[in-house]
Amino acid sequence: MSRAIDRARTAVAAMAAPGLNLLAVSGGADSLALAVAASQLRGEFGAVIVDHGLQDNSAQVAQRAAGQCRDLGLAPVLVRRVDTRSDEASARAARYKAFEKVRQSTGAQRILLGHTRDDQAEQVLLGLLRGSGTRSLAGIPAVRGVFARPLLELTRKDTEQICAAAGLEYWEDPSNADTSYRRNLVRQQILPFLSHALGEHIPQALARTAQLAAQDAQALEQWAQQAWEEHGVNLAALAALPPAVASRVLRLAAVDAGAKNVGQERTAALCALAGIGVEKSKSAGPVQLDGKISAYRRSPVIVFTDSR
Repeated sequence: MSRAIDRARTAVAAMAAPGLNLLAVSGGADSLALAVAASQLRGEFGAVIVDHGLQDNSAQVAQRAAGQCRDLGLAPVLVRRVDTRSDEASARAARYKAFEKVRQSTGAQRILLGHTRDDQAEQVLLGLLRGSGTRSLAGIPAVRGVFARPLLELTRKDTEQICAAAGLEYWEDPSNADTSYRRNLVRQQILPFLSHALGEHIPQALARTAQLAAQDAQALEQWAQQAWEEHGVNLAALAALPPAVASRVLRLAAVDAGAKNVGQERTAALCALAGIGVEKSKSAGPVQLDGKISAYRRSPVIVFTDSR
């Protein structure tokens, strides 16, 4: 346990910002371990607990987590109730919206989240199952904007040991047992099976894959940004780039024009329009994108128009 808490403290100290840092605490082992580590450091650490209201005892769970954070000396400790549907995407969107409101109202410089190496392994495996690209396989970023995840090098077992040593009883979310959710199926059945069949190193290997994929994705995105700034969406310049870079240039241009949710399907359509990696489409467009943005091939460039 001493090694786990030492690693947690070091990681939290490295990612904490000057000024107030808010910990996102659910009452589970991971976030409580994050709170234990932060409580043993100098600096300003508070907590925000989001009650999704999806279970009968959710208010009690939130208040118990708040009490545990106060007992650890964190301040301020805030509980926020949100209204959300039960699916993972809706709950996540509501949660992060609450985080941002609390950050603005408190002036917090950073919000620390308790994701672990196990969460990272699950995310990578989910990306593989979806047939995703490099950015998705990069998994959960250690830092994105004001959000940071110091515990990505610790395991769920580490966080449980930290809580036990601190005398903290953590909450087990009953919805985690529902394997109709793909993430829970991966957590409860697929990863344990792979670890049993192939070795306990599997979660660590998947997390390492995420780290390597993140480095590759960052390099490709920097290359694409430079190419877009220098040449825009000139067809000849796009043709001279590797498809992995040219497709990113097209996404950058689409988003800059106001398109939203430029996923794999729409990116593939843009690549066909530009003749990137595939035979050039006989049609000069339009390719319809979310946000009422349309793309046309008007040699020597791809043109994006806004019909709003």
